[in-house]
Amino acid sequence: MNSWQTDRLTLEPFTPSDLDLLHQLFTDEAIRQYLWDDMVIDVSQTEDILKVNDILQHSRGYGLWKIVHQETEQVLGFTGLWFFFEEPQPQLLYGLFPAYWQQGFATEAAKSIVQYAFKDLGFDYLIAATDPPNEASGKVAMRLGMKMTESKIVEGKMTLFWKAKKQE
Repeated sequence: MNSWQTDRLTLEPFTPSDLDLLHQLFTDEAIRQYLWDDMVIDVSQTEDILKVNDILQHSRGYGLWKIVHQETEQVLGFTGLWFFFEEPQPQLLYGLFPAYWQQGFATEAAKSIVQYAFKDLGFDYLIAATDPPNEASGKVAMRLGMKMTESKIVEGKMTLFWKAKKQE
């Protein structure tokens, strides 16, 4: 399983032993507002995600990674590549505990994932989806060089789709 460092962060794959941590992230009020449409998911759903993540990390080299601050060793959030909607390949996602917002951590971690997807996984493009009120995530996508390509109603909610293409 792949882990690596950026200037300030270490990205480490989530493992099945990270159940409590990932569930805490997924049920944080600010994170779940957009990731889960404000639904509090059951711990068994998080456990299922971790099982799939373990398979994906071992077989395909992608999934979900913890964002860990190198100096403090504190887990700040998560990032990764995961299947959503009808896309044929996984999409970029990221989420941070609110205490770590507006410090460039999401951009730094997600940029590393984008580079990994293009360089190591051979993706030609990468999609991210955001809710219109989540302007901060849209700004991260723009800082990553993604362009908004579409807005459409998905499962009753307006969703913005962002796309980055591999630079030749």
